[in-house]
Amino acid sequence: MFAVKNIFSNTLHLFYPHICTGCGSDLINKNSLLCFNCINDLPHTNFASYPGNPVEKVFTGRIPLKAAHSEFYFSKGQLVQHLIHLLKYKSNKEIGHYLGTMIGNSILRSGRFTNLDYLVPLPLYPDKEFKRGYNQAEVICNGIAEVTQIPVLIKNVIRQRATETQTRKHRAERWQNVDGSFCILKPQVLTGKNILLVDDVITTGATLEACGQAILKIPGTSISLAALAHASK
Repeated sequence: MFAVKNIFSNTLHLFYPHICTGCGSDLINKNSLLCFNCINDLPHTNFASYPGNPVEKVFTGRIPLKAAHSEFYFSKGQLVQHLIHLLKYKSNKEIGHYLGTMIGNSILRSGRFTNLDYLVPLPLYPDKEFKRGYNQAEVICNGIAEVTQIPVLIKNVIRQRATETQTRKHRAERWQNVDGSFCILKPQVLTGKNILLVDDVITTGATLEACGQAILKIPGTSISLAALAHASK
């Protein structure tokens, strides 16, 4: 039923931009992308304010993090999945930027994501980014940057080889798929810097771990993580 509703709301939003991106209802606040009901239905985690939160536990013993946060809980067939699908596959960069501002507000309020030098979007392989037309993680970063005024650093951390989709892989297979797939073009730019690495959804964390390990080889670097959603396994 939600899928049918999504198709309806997507079609409406194409022709009537003052329609809620989430449910297709009329927007009272024409400057918003979501209606009050959808905003209230967003499953915020408040992880940013809590050390040892479930996202941080995903990476315990894998890579050292200063802090980690996902803005929402991820559930299949629900609103957050719908919005992320629009961002990744329907060229709706507006919703990615909008949700990114929510991450920005959360990390500012928490007081735990301090002295960040750069926002770094998890890079896509160039062919994939070319086909999509953009990197969704960069779109999210731009939303975070609007709130925090932290610069977004792109085209320095790169994905140097294509990888298979992670969707149907188990944790060990995911790690084998992405291990060694990232490199840093100008390490000196990141030397001694505090980085916020950003992605759309955290599941096993294998891709973020591989990218984080490449960054942490640079002397004096430290990493925090942020994502739109956490899909627990």
